[in-house]
Amino acid sequence: MAAKPSTTTTAKATYSPIDPTRKTRPPIFSGSDVDWLRPDSRGFHQCRPAFFRTGAVNSASGSAYAEFGNTKVIVSVFGPRESKKAMMYSNIGRLNCNVSYTTFATPIRGQGSDHKDFSSMLHKALEGAIILKTFPKTTVDVFALVLESGGSDLPVVISCASVALADAGIMMYDLVASVSVSCLGKNLLIDPVLEEESYQDGSLMIACMPSRYEVTQLTVTGEWSTPHFNEAMQLCLDASAKLGKIMRSCLKEAASDEQE
Repeated sequence: MAAKPSTTTTAKATYSPIDPTRKTRPPIFSGSDVDWLRPDSRGFHQCRPAFFRTGAVNSASGSAYAEFGNTKVIVSVFGPRESKKAMMYSNIGRLNCNVSYTTFATPIRGQGSDHKDFSSMLHKALEGAIILKTFPKTTVDVFALVLESGGSDLPVVISCASVALADAGIMMYDLVASVSVSCLGKNLLIDPVLEEESYQDGSLMIACMPSRYEVTQLTVTGEWSTPHFNEAMQLCLDASAKLGKIMRSCLKEAASDEQE
């Protein structure tokens, strides 16, 4: 019997909220005569190709690997397992999240350790999507490891962790897809890379459940005008909806491969 070709290893899917064939690009700085281009030649409103794969860690209850351009993340999920005796009794389950970087993840060795708040932000983004009452008195542990930091690390971690939770069979209201936007001058850049983040005037990150159109996490830095903020929100929501479809496609393919 001929082997079934895998679609996950072919051309990576993109999820640009607008027409990616648009060729006109406004200048990045007001009054500048330089037509600034993104480092990877994308349009301002075009996301990087997204790739997901489940079953990356055999010893975990569920796991996933995600690759968005040069950003590479692996997430392992363990549990539900019995909570420690020192913890107070609870009718609902507990969620523990940890985000760490490899020593070689960033251009400057050990720089990734500065993102200590990522663990709590990952917890906040996922907690609202998980049906905690389905595993009372137990704990689910989520360990995310950034293998290579290429920009927009936290949104990739959140999306990858959501796929890993689904792979582990954890009951959720919906998958959580996350996208960020950077503001440079008067321009909005979706899914920024590391170089663009270092020059940004502000950033906005959304984690949401696309099917329910509910936001689980919203993070804003810098100063934003109301029109810019509304436009950035809509860009993130539209891109998250398309990213959610890619995530579901990965899970469906993994389930069909197991049945065969």
